[in-house]
Amino acid sequence: MGSTSSMLTQYDIEEVQDHCNHACESRTVTVDLIPFADPVCSDLISSHAWWELVSQQEIVSLYHRFCQLDRNGGGFVSADEFMSVPEFAVNPLSQRLLRMLDGLNFKEFVAFLSAFSPHTSLQQKIEFIFKVNDTDCNGKVAFEDILSILRDMTGSFMTEQQRQKVLMHVLEEAGFTEDSHFTVPDFMKILGNSDLKMEVEVPVD
Repeated sequence: MGSTSSMLTQYDIEEVQDHCNHACESRTVTVDLIPFADPVCSDLISSHAWWELVSQQEIVSLYHRFCQLDRNGGGFVSADEFMSVPEFAVNPLSQRLLRMLDGLNFKEFVAFLSAFSPHTSLQQKIEFIFKVNDTDCNGKVAFEDILSILRDMTGSFMTEQQRQKVLMHVLEEAGFTEDSHFTVPDFMKILGNSDLKMEVEVPVD
């Protein structure tokens, strides 16, 4: 689906459904990373499980939101267009997420949002969190990479010493040190017993 138009065909809708069904097998979820509270983005994530089996009505609703973000009508949402959403722009992790969001077409846009499903497995959630931390996309995450995320998220609410102490405690409990380089299975070991919350509260129009 390249350029956007005012409506979706039946074929378009079924194509998006098929794409999401396949994407959900490998995509993941994250923890309160994108606050889609802006009116432009309301209904992006509904209170029911559209991600489990995306209905035609839900795809049409998401398409209207996508078109509002895709202001130049090119069929892709750019980083600048995402940054036009105030709640996203001020999010401390927005710059990290932009590398995953920039240039998404509609199918990719819906598949990305499906990562926020409360029905997504813990493994998928952890894989997504790993991807956010793996800024150079080499399949490994260092202590400093995780610490950098903590800096972004905590800001002045924690000192550097407190951040390091908290992180070291979590890693040591899982049998790692600050010299370790972590892979997805390592993240599973560290976070595998946690109850990660992946829901995003969104007001409905």
